Amino acid sequence: MRNIIDKVLIFVLVLSGGGILFVLNRNSSYWMFFCLLVISFLFFGNKLKKNIVNILVLTFLSCVGIFFLNYFFAIAEQSLLKYLFFILMSVISILMIAYFKNNDNESSFVYSLHSVLKIFLFHGVVNFFMYFFINQSLFELSNNTSHYSCETFNYLFYYLPEINIINISGFEFCRNQGFFWEPGVFQVFLNILFFIEAFIIKRSNKLLLLTAFVILTTYSTTGLILLLIQVIVLATENHKSKIISIPLIVLLIIPIYVVFNLNVEDKMHGDRETSFQIRLFDLVQPFAIALEHPLTGIGLDRDQFVKYRFNYFVSMNFLTNLNEYSGLELTKSGTSLGSTNSLMFLLAGAGFPTTILLLYMLAKQQLIKKKKWLLMIIIVVSAMSEPVLLRPFLFIFIISGFMHIFYKITSHKNQLA
Repeated sequence: MRNIIDKVLIFVLVLSGGGILFVLNRNSSYWMFFCLLVISFLFFGNKLKKNIVNILVLTFLSCVGIFFLNYFFAIAEQSLLKYLFFILMSVISILMIAYFKNNDNESSFVYSLHSVLKIFLFHGVVNFFMYFFINQSLFELSNNTSHYSCETFNYLFYYLPEINIINISGFEFCRNQGFFWEPGVFQVFLNILFFIEAFIIKRSNKLLLLTAFVILTTYSTTGLILLLIQVIVLATENHKSKIISIPLIVLLIIPIYVVFNLNVEDKMHGDRETSFQIRLFDLVQPFAIALEHPLTGIGLDRDQFVKYRFNYFVSMNFLTNLNEYSGLELTKSGTSLGSTNSLMFLLAGAGFPTTILLLYMLAKQQLIKKKKWLLMIIIVVSAMSEPVLLRPFLFIFIISGFMHIFYKITSHKNQLA
C-alpha cells in the first residue's frame, strides 16, 4: 500500500511543477496536495522521529524568515497572500521530503519518480500523435484568474494550436505539452527522466530513445540543449565503460542536432523571433533590476514585479555592452507580463544573497546524489527558461539542501553532547 501512496504523492508533485490542473485550479489543487500529504503522514507513515521533527522546524523557520524578510524590505507594498502562498509551497516541499525520509525509504523517491515520469512520457507519445486525428474536436479550457487557456480533447489531451503549430519542410505538427501548461515545462520532466534512466537506473536504451523522441516533439530550445548535453555526457561515459552502443548515440545525436539547428534558426531569424526576444528580455531586464537592488530585491509579489518592470527600461549603456560582448541584439523594450525566467525573477525579487543561498542549497540537495552537477545544470537551465523554480517539484531540491545542512548541524551537536 505504501508503494502506491509513494507514487500517488510523486504524481501530484510532478503536476504541481507546471501541470494544467494546478494552473487552472491553483488554490484548490495546492490545498488538496497539502491535505493528501497530511493524510499520508497520519495513516500511512511511521511516527515522526525526533531528529526529523527538529530538522522540519529549523527548515520551516528558515523559509519563513527568508520570505518575510523579503516581504518587509521590498521597495513596494507586497500582497501578504502571495507570501503565504510561498510558505504553503515550502510546507508542501518540507512534508514531501520528510515523508520519504521518516519512512526510511529515501531511495524509493528516485524509483517512484522514475515510474511516474514514465507515465507522463507514454501519455506524451499518445498526446503528440492524437493531435493529427482530434484537432477538429477540441474545446477550450480557460481560467480568468491565471489568464491561461488551452484546448483539450475530453480532458485527456491538451494543446495550444494558436501558438504552437510548427512547420518543418511541409510537415506540420503541434508542439507536445503533455499534461503541462507549456511544452517548455514538459521538457523539464522529460530531461529529468532521461537523466534518471541514463545515469541512475540504466535499464533500457529503448526508453532513452523514446524519451529523446518526445523531447524533440516539444520543440523546446532549452529541452534540446539539455538533451544534447546529456547525450554528450553519455557518449563520453560510453567511451570509457560501454554503457550504450555507438549506433544508439548516433541515433540520438543526429536528429537532436538537426532539430536544434532548425529551432535556433527559427527563433533567431524566423517566425518565432518574438519568442527569442522575450527570453532575452526576461534575462536582461531582471538582471539589470537586481543590479540596482542587489541586497533585498524589489519583492517576490508577481503583480508588483509586473508593475515595476513595465515602467523600467534598461539603460543604453547596458544594452550597448550586451550587444558588444554577446553579439545579441535586444529589440524588446518593455512588457506587462511576468518573467519566463524564474531564476532571474528570483534574483530581481529577492536580491543576490537570497538567490545565492538558495542555489547553494540546491547544490547540497540529497534527493538524487549521483551526478548532482548534471542534474543541477538541468534544473538551473530549465529555471532560466520557465517560471518553475518556486513550484514544489523543483523547490523540494532546495528544501532538501536546507534539511541536509540542518541534519549535519544537529548531528554534530548531539555528538558533542
